[in-house]
Amino acid sequence: MKQVIQNFKTGELYVDDVPMPSIRKGMVLVENKFSLISAGTERGTVKVGKASLNGKAKQRPDLVAQVLQNIKKEGLKATIDKVKTKLDSLKALGYSTSGVVKASMDTNGIFKVGDRVACAGQDYASHSEVVSIPQNLVVKIPDNVSFEDASFTTLGAIALQGVRQANPTLGENICVIGLGLLGQITTQLLKANGCKVFGIDLSHNLVKLAKESGAEEALLRSDSNLLTAMDNFTRGQGFDKVIITAAAPSNDPIELSAIITRKKGQVIVVGAVKMDIPRDPDFYRKELELKMSCSYGPGRYDVSYEEDGQDYPFAYVRWTEQRNMEAFLSLISQGSLNLEHLMTHTFDIVDAEKAYDIVLGKVQEPHIGILLKYTENENKGKTKYSIATNPVKDLNIGVIGAGSFAQSYLIPNAKSFGASLDTVVTSKGITSKNVAQKFGFNNSSSDAKDVFLNKEINTVFIATPHNSHANYVIESLKANKNVFVEKPLAMNYDELEEVKAAYEKSNTKLMVGFNRRFAPVSVAIKKEFENIGEPKVINIRVNAGFIPKEHWTQNVNLGGGRIIGEMCHFIDLMQYFTDANPIKVYADCIDTSNVKLKADDNISITIKFDDGSIGNLLYIANGDKSLSKELIEVSSGGKTGRIHDFRSGDFHKGNKLKKLKLAGKGHKQEVNSFLSSLKDNTTPISFESIYLTTKTTFKIIDSLSTGLPQNI
Repeated sequence: MKQVIQNFKTGELYVDDVPMPSIRKGMVLVENKFSLISAGTERGTVKVGKASLNGKAKQRPDLVAQVLQNIKKEGLKATIDKVKTKLDSLKALGYSTSGVVKASMDTNGIFKVGDRVACAGQDYASHSEVVSIPQNLVVKIPDNVSFEDASFTTLGAIALQGVRQANPTLGENICVIGLGLLGQITTQLLKANGCKVFGIDLSHNLVKLAKESGAEEALLRSDSNLLTAMDNFTRGQGFDKVIITAAAPSNDPIELSAIITRKKGQVIVVGAVKMDIPRDPDFYRKELELKMSCSYGPGRYDVSYEEDGQDYPFAYVRWTEQRNMEAFLSLISQGSLNLEHLMTHTFDIVDAEKAYDIVLGKVQEPHIGILLKYTENENKGKTKYSIATNPVKDLNIGVIGAGSFAQSYLIPNAKSFGASLDTVVTSKGITSKNVAQKFGFNNSSSDAKDVFLNKEINTVFIATPHNSHANYVIESLKANKNVFVEKPLAMNYDELEEVKAAYEKSNTKLMVGFNRRFAPVSVAIKKEFENIGEPKVINIRVNAGFIPKEHWTQNVNLGGGRIIGEMCHFIDLMQYFTDANPIKVYADCIDTSNVKLKADDNISITIKFDDGSIGNLLYIANGDKSLSKELIEVSSGGKTGRIHDFRSGDFHKGNKLKKLKLAGKGHKQEVNSFLSSLKDNTTPISFESIYLTTKTTFKIIDSLSTGLPQNI
C-alpha cells in the first residue's frame, strides 16, 4: 500500500509502498477514502524532521533531558546507539481519515465490513491506503455525510472539546484567536451554540474565511483599531470567553486574551502557544480562569482507553474522544456545520509531496483544508514486500517485532555474527520496511505467517509486546524453527505449559533473552567460584526507577508487570551463579495508599535453591535516580564478587580486592552464544532453567497474594 512517509533523520518526505498494517483484538482495519492534512500541526512535525540534530534538540528539550539521564544509566556508547536508532526511523504523518471497514476485531461487535467510518489518532489514522485503528478511535459516518467531510472528524473533535471547556451559553461574546482549521471549525461550533464570535488572525485570507464561517467580526492582529473594535463589540464589557486556537511560539495570544476578557471571564487554550502567564494586572485583578483543552477529549493519552478499548461509563463521562467524534459528525449531518468552503485542495495520495510543498510554503498558494484522496490500488492489501536478494546462509533469520530494543541489540548482533536476515515483521508496515532497508533484510512484512510458512527461515527472533511471546514461540516451534524470544517466555501458567508441550514435541532450540548471565563480568565472577563446593548467598539490589501505571509494561494484559517482565532477569542470574534450581520463594512488598504507586514495584524476594543456596532480590521503584541501578553480590567460601551496573566489578578474597574492568550487559554475547549453539548443537541455557525462571515469577505473585512461601 502507499503511505506518506518522512525520514526523521534526513527530513525527506515522500510516498512509498509499504506492507499493509496488521490487525489485532480491539482494532479495526480501514481502507481510507480521504485523509486531512492538518496544516498547522503537520507543518511543525515536518519542520522538526527537517531540522539539523542541533535544531531537533532545541525544539525537543524534553528528549535531550532523557538522553542525558540515559547516559548516566547505560553509558555514552549505549545511549548514542539508541539515539541513532531513534533518529534513523521513518515517521508516519496524519491523524484524521475516513474510509470503509476492511476487517474488524473490535470487542463490542460494532463495526462490520463495509461500514463507512471516520478514524483518529497519530500513528494510527495516517496518510496511507489502509490503516489499523483502536476501536475507541473509530466512529460510523452518517449516511448523508460525505467521506470528504468525515475526514475532518479528528480536527472537529479537538475543536469541539475546546468549546466544551468554554461551556458557552446563548448570547455570549466569544473571541477566537487563531483562525486556521481549528479556529474556523470552532467559530462554526460557537455560532451553532448561539454565541457572537469575534475572530483574530495574522492572515487576510483566514480573517475573510472566518466571516464565511459565521463570525460576526474578524480582524487582523496587526489592525491598529483592533482593541477599539473589540471594545465596541462587547459594549465595553470584554469577552465572556476567549478560545486560543493559534499555534505560535509567541506569548502574545495569552497576553492579548488577558486584556480583552471580562472580569471573571475564561481563557481556554486549545492551540500550542507559549504560556508565560502575566499575573498582573489582568489575570489577577479580573480573577480570570485559565483552562486547558486536551486534544479530542477524555480518553486522550489514556492507554486503557485508546489502546485497550476500555470505554468510560456514559453516565459519568458524557463526552469522550469517541463521543466527541460522533457529535461532530452528527452536527454535519444536521446541517449545523458546513466544511465545503474549508476544502481548498485535494490531491491523490501519489501526489502528496505537492500537497506538502504548499503546507511548507515552497509553493505559495492560499490554503487551509488539504485532502488526500485514495483510489483503487491492487497492491494496497499486500503484507509482504521484497527489499533485496541477498544469498541465504546456513543460519537464516526471521524477526518478529522490531522496536528500538531489537534494532539496538538483537538484529545488529545477529547480522555481525554472519547470519542472513530474511524477513522482518512488524504490525506497522512503515516500520518493517524501514528496518528491512536499514539492516539488509530480504523482505519486509506485517504478517508473522510470512516467517512461519517460509521454509528457508530456520531461526526466529521474537521481540514483540510480552502478551504475544508465548503464541509466537509455539507457532515457531510447530514450524520447526529455532527460537530466540525476549523475556518473558510466557504471561501465565497455562501459556508456560503450552510452550513446554510444544518444545518437547520439537527438535529445535529455544532461548530466552536473559542477557545478564552472558555479561563478561558475570562470567568472570562465576569462574572465581568454580569447585567451591558450598552454597552461595546472592544479594541483588535493583534501583529500577518509577514507571507509571499507564505504561504498557505495567498493563497486566499487555506487559504483565515488572515481576513477570523484568525480575525474571535476576532470577535467571541467580540460577546461573548457583547452577541450581529454585525450589521455594517468598515475597513481600510495600503497602501504600498512593494510587500512583504500584506496590509490587517495591518488593523483597527470597528464593531457596536445591543446593542450599539462597538469593535475595530487592527491587525498588521509589529510589533516587543518582543511585546506581544494579548492585549484585555473590558470597561463598569466604569470597565475595560484586557487579556494579555491569560497568565494572570486583572480587574479594584473601583480604585482597581484585578489580574487574569488564563492561557490558551481555547482549552481544547472548546472541552469539545462541547462534553458535545452533551450529555446535550446544545449549546456552537449558529449557528446565528457562521454565523454572518463568514459573518462579508466577510463584512470586502467588506469594504476594497469599502472604505465604510458595514451593516451585
